[in-house]
Amino acid sequence: MHRVLVRCPSAACGIVFEPHERWLGKNMYCPACGARMTARPLEVDAALARRPDLPPQSAESARERLPFVVVADNLRSLWNVGSIFRTADACGVSRIVLCGISGCPPRAEIAKTALGAERAVAWEYRADASTALGPLREEGYTPVALERTPQSIALDEASWPERVCLVLGNEVAGVSSTLLRDCALHVHIPMLGVKSSLNVAVAFGIAAFAIGRALAPRVGARPLAESAAEARR
Repeated sequence: MHRVLVRCPSAACGIVFEPHERWLGKNMYCPACGARMTARPLEVDAALARRPDLPPQSAESARERLPFVVVADNLRSLWNVGSIFRTADACGVSRIVLCGISGCPPRAEIAKTALGAERAVAWEYRADASTALGPLREEGYTPVALERTPQSIALDEASWPERVCLVLGNEVAGVSSTLLRDCALHVHIPMLGVKSSLNVAVAFGIAAFAIGRALAPRVGARPLAESAAEARR
């Protein structure tokens, strides 16, 4: 009988174990360290890690992508993931790194809110978000946490690095303390109401458009409407 094994995504743990079949494909807690995780079989994790899933793109669409990567850690809602894909496409994001319990395409729930954007934006899966930041730093990306902390600055006061890696956290817990330590910059969205936070997909949209506006002039990227109007002249 084939044994189905899963691995704890925590870099400090990494235990491999055989979960009860009722947990396969679902969120659970590591029996050794208590980290929240998705019980993905090892072969599934390995297949996802061999990506990124690079969609077919024309040279023109690839040129317009910005030096802007998103790391989405432990998002529990597939609808939020789909919404982030759609906004990421609109803002010129070049890649989304889905980590921890975050769901990955193809899923009907993601497609329902992404409306095809999950096929337009490159993505990959990494079990541990902290580990995923290493290669991104080597590519020249600066990790920026979207989270209110004692060190965070308001979104509209941020000075964005040349290559931005925006880190998003869980809908309830936010960006983990480990990831916050990994991020050179923390930014927050000023709030005027009684609540101190927004839905992660909404917050990402506000931040992504601010980052896109800052990065686009540096690389000469323009909205499609402007490019099409120039082509007609």
